[in-house]
Amino acid sequence: MASSQLVLIVSLLLALAVPLITAYDKVPTKSVEKTDQVVVEGMVYCQSCDNYGSWSLSKAKPIAGAKVSVICKNYKKRVSFYKAFKTDETGYLFAELDGFKMGHSYLDHPLHSCSVKLVDSPLENCDVFTNVNYGITGARLRFLDKTLKRSNYEAVIYAAGPFAFRPAHCPPKPEY
Repeated sequence: MASSQLVLIVSLLLALAVPLITAYDKVPTKSVEKTDQVVVEGMVYCQSCDNYGSWSLSKAKPIAGAKVSVICKNYKKRVSFYKAFKTDETGYLFAELDGFKMGHSYLDHPLHSCSVKLVDSPLENCDVFTNVNYGITGARLRFLDKTLKRSNYEAVIYAAGPFAFRPAHCPPKPEY
C-alpha cells in the first residue's frame, strides 16, 4: 500500500511539473527590430607647411566642417553607395552608412568595396588636396575590431585616414 501511495504522489508531482515546464516555453517575447550599421571614422587635418611634400601630420591642425566622401562599389565595379559627410568641430569624422547594403557577402564587404576621399575644405587658407593616406586616390577601410552596441542598434566601426589638406602657398624652406 505504501508503494502504491508513493507511485501516486510521484505521478501527481510529475503531472503538475510538466505543464509548468511547457508554460515557460510559450512565454511571449518582445520583438525588437535590431539595426545593423556600418560606420566609418577618421580625422581631417590642415597639414603644416613644415611638412609640405611628406605624409607627416606633426603640427597639423584639425579642420572642422571638412567634407569627405565614402564610395562603395559592388563586385561589378558599379557604385552601390555614395555619400559625402562633414567632420565635427574637432575634425573627427563619424559617417554612418545609412542605406549601405551588402550584396555578395565577401566581394561587397565594406573592407573590399568602400573607399574614402577628400571632397572639400571650408578653410580658404588650407584647401589644397593632399594624398596623405590616399585622400585623393581613395583610402581603403581598416578593420579595428571596434563595435558600438545598444539594445536595438549595433554598429561595426571601420577607420580611414587621417587625411589632410594643405595651404596653397607655403613660404620656401630656408636652405642651410
